[in-house]
Formats: sequence, C-alpha cells, structure tokens
Amino acid sequence: MVTVRFYQDLHKERWDSYVLNHPQGTFFHLIGWKTVIEKTFHHKSYYLIAESNGDAAGSHRRNTLERSKETRINSSNSSNPSNSINPINSIAGILPLFSVKSFLFGKSLVSLPFAAYGGILANSQEVVNQLFGKAKEITSSEGLDYLELRNRDGRIENLPSKELYVSFQRKILDDLESNMNAIPRKSRRMIRVSERAGLTYEFGHEELIPSFYQIFARSYHRLGSPVFSIRLFRNLLEAFEEKANILLVRNREGKPISGVLTFFYKDQVLPYYAGSLFEYRDLAPNDFMYWQLMKYGWENGYRVFDFGRSKVDTGSYDFKRHWGFEPEPLRYQYFLNRIDEIPNISPANPKYQKKIEMWRKMPFWATQIIGPHIVKYIP
Repeated sequence: MVTVRFYQDLHKERWDSYVLNHPQGTFFHLIGWKTVIEKTFHHKSYYLIAESNGDAAGSHRRNTLERSKETRINSSNSSNPSNSINPINSIAGILPLFSVKSFLFGKSLVSLPFAAYGGILANSQEVVNQLFGKAKEITSSEGLDYLELRNRDGRIENLPSKELYVSFQRKILDDLESNMNAIPRKSRRMIRVSERAGLTYEFGHEELIPSFYQIFARSYHRLGSPVFSIRLFRNLLEAFEEKANILLVRNREGKPISGVLTFFYKDQVLPYYAGSLFEYRDLAPNDFMYWQLMKYGWENGYRVFDFGRSKVDTGSYDFKRHWGFEPEPLRYQYFLNRIDEIPNISPANPKYQKKIEMWRKMPFWATQIIGPHIVKYIP
C-alpha cells in the first residue's frame, strides 16, 4: 500500500537520497531548492512524499518497530502528527510543489518555479497517479487557477501540454581536443578571438556575487526583463555550497564583462544564470566563458554539459545550436482548474511587447528596485 503525505524537515536526507538515486531526478528536485525559494520569494511549498508500506510478510515485527519510532517522531512534531512519515517505510515517489499567487499573472501550483525541470518522480505509474491526484486536490482546495508540472517527458495521459521550451545536453568527451572539435567551426573561431583579446577568468563563490550581479542585472535590463534580487544568488550559494559556483570573465584591463552561476549535480554541469555586457560582445566573452566551464567540467570528472532550457527561436536558443547542441522538447503538463486555456506569461507573448520596451527605457537603478517585486510572481 502507498500513502501520500506532506514532507517534513526530519526527512531531508531520505528525500535527497531518493532524488539522487532516481534516474529522472534533477538538481531542482533537491531539498535545497525548496529552501532557496522559500527564503528568497516566500512562496508556500507543498512537498509530497509517497511511501510504500511494504508487503504483509513480517508485518507484526514492523508494526512493533513502527509504533516505537512513530512515538519518537510524533513527540517532536506534535503540532501535526498526522503528517509524520515512518522511516521504516520506503519512498515510492515525490512531488515538490509551490503555490505562486499573483494579481497580474494568476494563481498557480508549480513544480517547480524558477526551475527548468520538475514534476513527479515515482517508482510506478500507480504512484504517479496518486501524487498527481493529491496535487489536483491541493489546486482545487486552495482555489488556484492551474497546476503546472515541468516534466522532461509527459507522464500523465490526457493532460494538455506546452512545448515552449527545449533543453540542451551533450556528453563531455574524454579528452580536451575532442571537446573543442565537437564545437562547430564558427564558435571555435570565437573562442580563439576571446583568447587573443586577453580575456581572463576566475571561479569563486560569495565574493564574486556583487560583480556577477551587476552584469546579470544589466543583461536583464537590456532584454527588457525584471531582474531577481541579489538575495537569490546569495541564498543559492549558501544552500548548495560546493554544488554551485560563479565563473567571472574579465577583459584585459580587469573589468568583469560576463559571468555565469553554475550548478553541479551528480555527473552534470548546469550553467544556469548568466549574463554579459553587450558593449563587449566583439570580444566573444560568452564563448570564452562556456569553454572555460566545459574545461572545468572535463578536468573535474563531470560527464554531461547541460546547457539548460531556452525558448525556441531566441538568441540563447541560437547560441546553443551554434555550439553544436541539439534541442530536446520539454513537455510541461497542466491541470486547468479555474481557467480554460494554458496560460502564456512568457515574454514572447505579443501582449507583453510594449511593457518590455518600456522596461528597457527605464533607468537601470529603478529596474533593480522594482524588478524583484515583479519577477517573484513570474515562475
């Protein structure tokens, strides 16, 4: 029998162990993402665990152990003992969820906000269905407009889906020359341009956040997008420690001109938040930056370079294609509760174009103040 319950902090290690051992587990399923989103954006989480109670054999012995352990667990969680998860049982599935409520963009339940990947991890389709059923129940009882599951592949039949995003992944090859040769000729030439320009780089953590954030915020301003608070990046590096770092690129004079915050998950390198100063584009700082990051992954034994998600036919989509990465569609699935159509809050939506142009014309300092209050509701 499988029981679906709410996650408790007591079970952090079991949760992360399940994610790390599940073939579809991703960096964003780790509990650290929950910590960061709650701390940065203050959205409410609904993390679900499906537990298998095992078979009938030896049930008397297990029940005796369960009663003993439940007593200890419940005594430390007396405010909500019904949600206690028995450590003798094994996890059969998980579903991390956040509610994001906005007057402008609607009220949603998302797995996971601000993440490329999310959705249900489970041992069987039966468990998938149980977790999905609980998520639908939460969506309805909380009066939310819709549920969004950011799957790599659709696992639930007859749900509407949207393929706005694609992901890009490629193996890191066994030797450095092969990795360079796997990059198409034009992008290899741009790497050589950046090297001749005397660009330098460094890896770091909290000490690089101010320089990185200024680059990142200016990139977002140029694109017409609200920028995150600097707290997001501080919280990410604090939560994930050695699983995240910043790569900063400087020009010959030592000025920071591009940077990327990267996650490291199992054998994967995931550059996720990046920016560069447009006025230095002729120096090819992005090509230089990603080549140095790929070298870092190769030197440290990582086997997969995950270039993250991009919208089709955007600048980042074209850049990744030019680096020899092939797109794979991401099938985000939806349960529509109080609306009839899948929402489109993408910047590519034509109705946002005037707002994007207005944002580009705003003073940079103002976007840094206003932006974080808007972007927290665009998950």
